[in-house]
Amino acid sequence: MKLHTINTGFFKLDGGAMFGVVPKTIWQKLNPADSNNMCSWAMRCLLAEMGDRLVLIDTGIGNKQSEKFFGFYHLHGTDTLQKSLAALGFTPNDITDVVLTHLHFDHCGGAVLRNGDKLLPAFPHAVYHCHKDHWKWAVHPNPREKASFLSENMLPLLDAGVLNLFATGDQPVPGIDFINVNGHTECMTLPCFSYKGHTVIYMADLIPSMGHIPLPYVMAYDVRPLLTMQEKTSLLKEVASTNGWLFFEHDPLVEMCRVVETEKGYAAGEILRLSDL
Repeated sequence: MKLHTINTGFFKLDGGAMFGVVPKTIWQKLNPADSNNMCSWAMRCLLAEMGDRLVLIDTGIGNKQSEKFFGFYHLHGTDTLQKSLAALGFTPNDITDVVLTHLHFDHCGGAVLRNGDKLLPAFPHAVYHCHKDHWKWAVHPNPREKASFLSENMLPLLDAGVLNLFATGDQPVPGIDFINVNGHTECMTLPCFSYKGHTVIYMADLIPSMGHIPLPYVMAYDVRPLLTMQEKTSLLKEVASTNGWLFFEHDPLVEMCRVVETEKGYAAGEILRLSDL
């Protein structure tokens, strides 16, 4: 197995929304805000070479939405999903599997592309894997999350017949374990890899950045914040005890880190780039 970081660019979100009840005087030290209170965040995906399978974890925000839509999120940076794949010698045609941790637009927008007046799977030879309970949650959204679940990112996959809906306990891609959590949104999936003698967990939005490791640092976007804290506690305890790695989807600077337990709770330990593991 080989794992590769896939950078797809940056976007901006309100700092207060990203850090919830944590005061700005504290969180601004972690990720400084601009004059509009917006902070930059990565959209960092992961690519796994596994024998004859090439597995992509999440797809970034994509490029098919309107200029008005993208104007809300201030996309910046020179990285794109396609450029990052090409830098490794791959094209979208090479992807065999796409794992969607959840269906918020910044995680799955690149799963579908616009071709004229048609919406088509961006990876024509891939099977797209999504938890079946999360799929139901996303296609019949609650008012709180409705703006994050866009039908054009999801329904074309169903129409094309490329969607595999799996249940908790299933292993849709052999060699990848899946942790399902329910605090951020219903049945979000965290892929977990055994890699070079280490455990590497793709954190999606359970712990979106290194700055979110402390237990009270929970996004205002989470539908069940107290459950998020419980899920973080369980996972951080396991990672700290096994010396594993958290791989961050949204941290603008840090790809991954270890976790240590201190008198004040859990904190970031050693920081590393995936390519240096």
